[in-house]
Amino acid sequence: MRIVKDDPIADYDKPAFEDKYISTFNKYNTELDDQDIAKKTENIIKNCLAENDNLEVKKFLLNSVELTSLNTTDNEDSILKMVEKVNDFDSDYPELGNVATICVYPNFASICHDTLENEDVKIACVSGSFPSSQTFSEIKIAETALAIEDGAEEIDMVLPVGKFLAGDYEGAADEIEEMKATCKDKKLKVILETGALKTAENIKKASILAIYAGADYIKTSTGKISVGATPEAAYVMCQTIKEYNDKHNTKIGFKAAGGLKTVKDAIIYYTIVKEILGKEWLNNELFRIGTSSLANLLLSEITGEEKKYF
Repeated sequence: MRIVKDDPIADYDKPAFEDKYISTFNKYNTELDDQDIAKKTENIIKNCLAENDNLEVKKFLLNSVELTSLNTTDNEDSILKMVEKVNDFDSDYPELGNVATICVYPNFASICHDTLENEDVKIACVSGSFPSSQTFSEIKIAETALAIEDGAEEIDMVLPVGKFLAGDYEGAADEIEEMKATCKDKKLKVILETGALKTAENIKKASILAIYAGADYIKTSTGKISVGATPEAAYVMCQTIKEYNDKHNTKIGFKAAGGLKTVKDAIIYYTIVKEILGKEWLNNELFRIGTSSLANLLLSEITGEEKKYF
């Protein structure tokens, strides 16, 4: 668990230990009304979206893309082609920033590490029985360790949603803590799978739990269930990140993924991050979008002609 000096849960006896997750939730307002969150989110989009629909924001968003391939049909050749496109991008579009990361399954970390030429583009791997998070903790840890050994610089794990919804907060947090301990100085993103959590209250509590357990980023979705990222979920997650930073002066990253299909979608999440978290989060170390097709759409709008580059 992420412990800070003024955190009252840092020193606890056995009864307090058993209640530490509830105690932590109680330091935040988790009694959220879904309709109220929807209204506040709608107001941000209505009042602020238009000013962000411009070329510079689109360039920024392209530079925040996690170019992702998480398909059953992935193989070394297909991943190599994706990496080669990223390598070529710097010479083909020298005036633009490259994507932020390449995100792949753990067994492809090595080929990415061996062939990726741009040191600013990170290698991210989903790990820990993606997308269900349903396997032994030992398997999750071993898979993560192997991915890092092969060159992964960031790990995307899925919150044990079943444990969380059953109220086993300690079990869910323990898995995150163990994964962060395995990652060490590598970044850990915790995917909340907000479509499965459903309510704003659950999303808020899951965000708090993930952050206190060691997440460097919280991420909306896997993209593997019917409900992926939503602006309302992003609103709640960003508010939690803001509240945590206000308490502890520690910046947690945000990643939107799952169902981002249009440039407008990307601008919506940019707008929410900008309005809630501010300009300090508008860099690709703290703000990411997970997608594949969106990279081509952004490039098309930036250049003014249809591109199917990636």
